[in-house]
Amino acid sequence: MKPDSLLPFAIAAILGFLVLGLNGGEKQVDFSKIRGRVQFVESLPDYKVKAVKQSPDLRVQIVKHHPDGPGKWQVVDSFPDYKIQMVDADPDFTIQYVNTLPGSSKP
Repeated sequence: MKPDSLLPFAIAAILGFLVLGLNGGEKQVDFSKIRGRVQFVESLPDYKVKAVKQSPDLRVQIVKHHPDGPGKWQVVDSFPDYKIQMVDADPDFTIQYVNTLPGSSKP
């Protein structure tokens, strides 16, 4: 087997790692950045999220204006900062709706 014949396989392997990432395609979510204008969608989300009553990854406060802190979300119909799909299984992270103290519950 010539070394040149291995080149396409090597390129395919490198592209696979770039597409999936070195962590197997799992998203590493920085909860401090999940703030702002949010649109709830049925398909093609930025994140899949599950609402829970205890031990969330992120405490979310729905606000009408100034979604400028971690966990403060303003629900919009267009031009979102993030698209969120609510799911029952296999979420990227979990949220709990709160009236006060929004933000990451993980250190």
